[in-house]
Amino acid sequence: MLEGIIRESTAKATTKALRRDGYLIANLYGGGEPNIHAAFKANEFIRFVKNKEGLKFPVKVGGKQYEVIIEEYQKDPVIGDLLHVDLRIVAGDKPARFLVPVKTSGTPKGLKNKGVLIMMKRRVPVKCKPADLPDHYTIDVSDLDVGDAVMVRDLEEKKGVDLLLDSRVAVTGVIKAK
Repeated sequence: MLEGIIRESTAKATTKALRRDGYLIANLYGGGEPNIHAAFKANEFIRFVKNKEGLKFPVKVGGKQYEVIIEEYQKDPVIGDLLHVDLRIVAGDKPARFLVPVKTSGTPKGLKNKGVLIMMKRRVPVKCKPADLPDHYTIDVSDLDVGDAVMVRDLEEKKGVDLLLDSRVAVTGVIKAK
């Protein structure tokens, strides 16, 4: 489990000192809890997030455990270091909006015909209860030829999950290379 500390001060000097000491600045919010200003060891956080299995993961801050998802993150534009992360606490039984990642499997046959696989939507907005939240949508792109696309209506329907995009929106497809 990922453990963090509570930041006592949100001043610029304190934030810089924490970053210098190898911490990643984070905010936890939602789930009926007050906002929590926290910090995690940057290397531990990155290693943990890369190896997590689902969309949700547990963190421990200030002696309390929370189930969270990554809502947003900020990177340094020059060197690419992770600067800040917003973690949303998923708790309760109330439906909420989430962004679920889309993954592809297989190799499209359109690549042999001088096509290129493009992803129009890397994450799909859904509305569901936290207990019903899918970890990801997997699309088999093996049968896609040049000019073919997978629409939102072609995604697998999951119980208790409402897709918030129009059914005619393309998620991925193969286009002709120039």
